[in-house]
Amino acid sequence: MIKADSNLLSVVDLFAGAGGLSTGFLQSGKYCIKVAYENNPTMQSTYKRNHPNVDVRGDVCTADYSEIDQLYGPIDVVIGGPPCQGFSNANRQKNTAVSHNNTLVKEYVRAIKALNPKAFVMENVGMLRSDIHRFYLSRFDIDLLNGSAIETKISRIPLLDPKYSFDGAIDIVRRKGGIKPYLGLTQDYPVLNIIYKASKNAKKLEGALLKYKRNLLKTASIRIREEDSPIIRADAKAYSAILDYYGGRLRSVQLKEKIEAAVLYRRMIMHAAEIFENHLVVDRYSSENGLFAEIRSFAVLDYIKAMLGEGDDGYSINSSVLCAANYGAPQKRMRFVMIGIKKSIAGKITLPLGRIDESRYLTVRDAIGDLEDVDPVYDISDDIGIHLKKPKTISELGKKLRNSKLLKNHIITRTTDTAMQRFRALKQGENFHDLDNKLKTNTYTDVSRTQKTVYCRLDYDQPSPTVVNVRKSMWIHPVRDRAISIREAARLQTFPDSFVFMGKKDEQYQQVGNAVPPILAQAIAKTLANQLKKVSK
Repeated sequence: MIKADSNLLSVVDLFAGAGGLSTGFLQSGKYCIKVAYENNPTMQSTYKRNHPNVDVRGDVCTADYSEIDQLYGPIDVVIGGPPCQGFSNANRQKNTAVSHNNTLVKEYVRAIKALNPKAFVMENVGMLRSDIHRFYLSRFDIDLLNGSAIETKISRIPLLDPKYSFDGAIDIVRRKGGIKPYLGLTQDYPVLNIIYKASKNAKKLEGALLKYKRNLLKTASIRIREEDSPIIRADAKAYSAILDYYGGRLRSVQLKEKIEAAVLYRRMIMHAAEIFENHLVVDRYSSENGLFAEIRSFAVLDYIKAMLGEGDDGYSINSSVLCAANYGAPQKRMRFVMIGIKKSIAGKITLPLGRIDESRYLTVRDAIGDLEDVDPVYDISDDIGIHLKKPKTISELGKKLRNSKLLKNHIITRTTDTAMQRFRALKQGENFHDLDNKLKTNTYTDVSRTQKTVYCRLDYDQPSPTVVNVRKSMWIHPVRDRAISIREAARLQTFPDSFVFMGKKDEQYQQVGNAVPPILAQAIAKTLANQLKKVSK
């Protein structure tokens, strides 16, 4: 067994990402991270670079927690942010009926059950409390529902639009054997669906048809056949239309109507297959105004509380959505935080109290103002580190974050002429919607639905919006006509300059956007440590 520091609480970090949560816990001076699980190789590299003394491992789904206990002894605290997308209309636009990320919440619960720590901390996006974050009932959950007071409701998975319903459709989807003859069709679904979705924009459609021409023509040679089945007839119609397009007999704008049924039938088969693959318990299939699978569902939060909170040996649990700005971050980032402590230790759980009100929020200037005159680099190969000179002015937050004389990750993307025109047109606090209409052309499929965070020029004297992948969102420096650098985005997240991100440029931006602000994590860590202080080690 590897001996632990008796003055520090031992921690396992699940879904660790780049290490924002771990960083905040270490900054509190109360914890020692023993093991971290992160399946993404690039994020693993970043974590190892910044936490060299931590045993970093991969997929939590294959974790053997008995080995962790043997190596490191009892673990005091488990932390982590399991992805939880829930199910919603947005999820179905991604062509899945079930969010497989939700199973990772169950992996988090498995870790708590196996390691039996004194406490756990789970964080996620603020929407985790929403009703869309639910589990569909599987046959593995039936015993849980029978033994607890989890409330269920009937949720409907849409399988087919009423326009394309046909007699016998229910018989196909309700049996595993019914969908089996059609599973081969789903192999070309991704390409066919790209063409279908691209039909909203003529330029994108032409580009997609050119890109996938060889693939589509090859598939057409085996798909066009006669069979007395609505699904196969739709398939033949779709690929006949594709051949007509490439043969000059059909215009591209006519394709959507010709291929729609084939796309939606494939989607139906895929969703039906997901139901079987995930062992979901279908109460009934409904053919009223379309085709649906009706399945009981229950809230993710109710599941966690039932699994971890019940019984005398369970956990006292408290949760809330916290705003990072209330804890000293220069951004209004909302994170759902749940803390559980063994009932034998605490009957009531306290969440960290945010001591900074809106009138005193830290700003973008506080975070990155001292870097305004530091020229960024464009290529990873040039990121050898910039030697910093003493700034003319610097905020208190800037002093805390500027803990390295060598500035890494101060990298930006090169700006196209079109993007630069937009950059120059936008004032601080403005975004894509504030542009003149002539500057919105040749861009997003539906400009009216573009998020307000796109082409956002940050306001020096306000907190930033929630930091995402700012490269994809084209965030603009408050006073320079350039993109926000990876380091500047990391500053907005309160990562110190000594924290170095690894990987390709977009991977680094993504890691920053996914992270928990260390300053918020530190507040959580301190509050938890105070509640565990009375426990003898």
